[in-house]
Amino acid sequence: MTTRRFLQLDVFSPRPGAGNPLAVVLDAEGLDDAAMQAIARWTRLPETTFVFPAQTAGTSYRLRMFSPQKEVPFAGHPSVGTAHAVLQAGLAMPVDGVLVQDGIAGALPLRVTGEGAQQRIAIRTPRAQLAEIAATDDPRLQAALRTWPLGSLPPARMQGGRSWWVVEVEDETALRALHPDWDAIATLAESTDSMGVFAYAFADGSDGYDLAVRAFVGNGRRFEDAASGAANAVLAAWLDLRDALPHRRQPFDVSQGREVGHDARLTLLVDEEGEVWSGGQVQTVISGTIDW
Repeated sequence: MTTRRFLQLDVFSPRPGAGNPLAVVLDAEGLDDAAMQAIARWTRLPETTFVFPAQTAGTSYRLRMFSPQKEVPFAGHPSVGTAHAVLQAGLAMPVDGVLVQDGIAGALPLRVTGEGAQQRIAIRTPRAQLAEIAATDDPRLQAALRTWPLGSLPPARMQGGRSWWVVEVEDETALRALHPDWDAIATLAESTDSMGVFAYAFADGSDGYDLAVRAFVGNGRRFEDAASGAANAVLAAWLDLRDALPHRRQPFDVSQGREVGHDARLTLLVDEEGEVWSGGQVQTVISGTIDW
């Protein structure tokens, strides 16, 4: 066995316990696919990432990420959290404020701003594409959205690393009161090769955020995600397509996770080139080693 540096983090979180947990294994050289999958099963967290030395010119490090069930091509909170771990360990330094992550989704830049408790990290997510727009009475959606008071924008399936149905609810109060039909969401996810339903509502801004969101995952394990950078990024891309961004080309803030005991805050930005950046703060909860 080899001693490897290990961290457990809380991502998109202004304080420990508010965001989405992540495990990071540094010094992952020598681990094969079976070992990485076994470690991911052992941590029992939504994702576990593994950091390797950079192999491609212009990149800061190489990354692989696993859920307890399988390898994941891209996810937002593991990418942002891993960058925090790499910086904390001194394995890479930003160049002009940018790290570059090399993974299955390609070389993706991360912007690093601030220091210490004020540090924020944002990743440029894979460019999302509109897969389809659906009518509210689409038979595929009827069971999953039954009784939901919907907003003005139509449901849409967006593809951005992972595929999500983005569905507007009429207001934040209605969004937070939703009780998902998990069987219907799982059927929708499986029949459309999507993760599930990403429900959102515009907020009035009085609590410091512009959107409230809930991520109902029906593909495989059924659960509500505490904070998803990738899902929020495809939502930002959809709002950009509909000219409905809260502040157009300025950053906007999202609240996620209250209904599952968290209180994550994410910051999204669609830049002048139409690229979506998803980020926030990261808290270190555990720092130590594992022997594997």
